[in-house]
Amino acid sequence: MSRKICTVSSLFQGINTSDGAGVKLTRVIGTPHLNLLDPFLLLDEFGSDNPNDYIGGFPPHPHRGFETITYMINGNFKHKDSAGNEGYLTDGGVQWMTAGKGVVHSEMPEQKEGLVRGFQLWLNLPKEKKMIDPSYHDIQTSQIPSIHLDNGTAKIISGEFQSIIGPGNPHTGVLYLDIHLDKNAKVTVPIEKDWNAFIYVYDGEIEVDQPIPKSTLAVLKNSGVFKGKALTNETRFLLIAGDPIGEPIARGGPFVMNTRDEVLQAFEDYQSGKLG
Repeated sequence: MSRKICTVSSLFQGINTSDGAGVKLTRVIGTPHLNLLDPFLLLDEFGSDNPNDYIGGFPPHPHRGFETITYMINGNFKHKDSAGNEGYLTDGGVQWMTAGKGVVHSEMPEQKEGLVRGFQLWLNLPKEKKMIDPSYHDIQTSQIPSIHLDNGTAKIISGEFQSIIGPGNPHTGVLYLDIHLDKNAKVTVPIEKDWNAFIYVYDGEIEVDQPIPKSTLAVLKNSGVFKGKALTNETRFLLIAGDPIGEPIARGGPFVMNTRDEVLQAFEDYQSGKLG
C-alpha cells in the first residue's frame, strides 16, 4: 500500500523575545499561536552577529521533566551543570541534555564577536521517565553523519534516513534532519505513521504543496512521505518529527510535568536546593 504524501496543515511565524541574560531569539514553538506540537514543547531560533544580542548567555537555571537539544550552526558556547558535566558547543555541533528529575545548568558564549546562530528544541519526556537521572552529551559535528542528495545534503542528528542512524539518543522516537538544497533540488523523506512532523525554513524557500518562505514553520499532516522542492539557492530547513506522548502537560517556566502539583514541587525543590 502506498504511503500518503505529507501536506501542509498550518503555517506559523515566530515571535521575537529574549531569554537567559537578554539573549535575543525568535520563539517558534511555545507561543500563543503554537503552544506545543507533542512531543515538542519549544523551538527557539537564535542568530546575530551583534555581541550585545548574545553576550549575556544563559547563566545557571534549572530544568525538570524534559530534554533540551541545542544545535549550533555558528558560534561557541560552553555548558556546565550541577551533575558535574562540562561541554563545548561549536559550529555544527549538538548538545543533548536530559534534565530528568532535575539539573541546574548554564550555557555561556565563548566568543565576544562574530556570528552566533542555532536552535534549541525542548523534547518532552513521558511520565515514567520524567524523574530519571539527568544526563548530558556533546555531539561534535564530525559525529553527525551527512549524506549526499541530488544537489543537496542532509545531516542526520537523530533518527534514521536512508539507512543511516543519527547519534541523538532520545527517550521517545524522534527524527531530526538539517537539509540543504540547491535551487530546484528535490528531497523525499519517509516519516513514521502517526508521528507529528514539521519543517522550519531558516534560509531560502521550499515548496511542499505550497511555498514555505524563510522563517516559517509548517506543520505537516498525513505523516507518511515528505516531499519538498527548493525554490531558491541555499535553501536550508529543519525536518523534525516525533512520536506523540499523549499525556497531560503542566508547564511552569523551566519545569514541564504532568500535574500542577508536580510543577509546584519542582519549584519547591529548586528553592530548597534539592533540585540538581
